[in-house]
Amino acid sequence: MPDDTDRRLLRHLLTEPKLGTAELAERAGVTTATCWRRLERLRAEGVIRKQEAVIDWRALGYAVEVSLRFTLDKTNPRAFDEFLAAAREVPEVVTIETLLGRVDVRLSVIARDMGHYQQVYRSRILTLPHIAELEALMLIATIKESEALPL
Repeated sequence: MPDDTDRRLLRHLLTEPKLGTAELAERAGVTTATCWRRLERLRAEGVIRKQEAVIDWRALGYAVEVSLRFTLDKTNPRAFDEFLAAAREVPEVVTIETLLGRVDVRLSVIARDMGHYQQVYRSRILTLPHIAELEALMLIATIKESEALPL
């Protein structure tokens, strides 16, 4: 379980992921060696899984995001596996989530515009296997989007 020092390090790392170890240590009030050891331990324990670049797909010209909810035909025992494998192959699918309840899978799909979305929907989404029901929800606005945790 992370202690106060770990939480301070994680808060600063979440706020500014590009911080070097020395700067992170200074902001968290620990020595560089302590900071390095704690970060290594947090990585080894799986608390810090990876550090990566987050690219804003909107800045690259993708203006449309649609959330698709699928209920699968579960009469085939391989329905989930086959659906998920096929969905992974669609480049415009940026998120795949499996759920408990009436909906089995949720995909987030991005497109440059509605024409592009319509093409992706017809040629790639509707051809996914084992679809029993499909509901599309168009994203209007993102009110809160944060990777921050209540540390």
